[in-house]
Amino acid sequence: MTPIRVLLADDHRIVREGLRQVLADAPEIDVRAEAVDGPQVLQQVAAAGGDEGLDVVLLDIAMPGRDGLEVLQQLRKQWPRLPVLMLSTYPERQYAVRCIKLGAAGYLNKSADADDMIAAVRKVAAGGAYVTPSTAEALASAVGRTAKAGPEALSHREHQVFRLLTSGHSVGEIGALLQLAPNTVSTYRARILEKTGTKNDVELALYAERHAKGVPDGRVV
Repeated sequence: MTPIRVLLADDHRIVREGLRQVLADAPEIDVRAEAVDGPQVLQQVAAAGGDEGLDVVLLDIAMPGRDGLEVLQQLRKQWPRLPVLMLSTYPERQYAVRCIKLGAAGYLNKSADADDMIAAVRKVAAGGAYVTPSTAEALASAVGRTAKAGPEALSHREHQVFRLLTSGHSVGEIGALLQLAPNTVSTYRARILEKTGTKNDVELALYAERHAKGVPDGRVV
């Protein structure tokens, strides 16, 4: 049986251990390396030989050092044949489409069943795409739009700031996390408010909650 060589990337040790235990139930899946932050992902992939030494990267979105989506883009640029399966606790409806548009082979919530996780790894390792019915619906909706709407209208950096703002971080905290000047973060915040049609951080948080639940704008959550 040809092994499926996997790199696990998550900054929480207990999560990595849980993922490793889940994947151990599939005898052909071999976890070859682990990484705890964005830069280490790229180092480990290079050390393993890129797409010659690995078959799948399981990559958390919320990675320290470098954002998981930034790491995804770098992996796609350097090793375009290496499938990347994104992992997250974030709502599938809100993040799956963005990940797939950036080149991910699939999106999987960390709360997924063990059988689904193994099936996802097997499918992307075989060259396929792992798309749940919910993600397929979101993709169809995104393709059908004549104009950008919702969080998908935001640039990558705007989306980073959007995620941190709606998580309760201040402009100063976001600047420190993303290594940006506070006035630059404020500029991104103003663009985000304009694109989302919101007036302040409270409305922006409600907006994020609506989209996470798939509730159209203008309806009460």
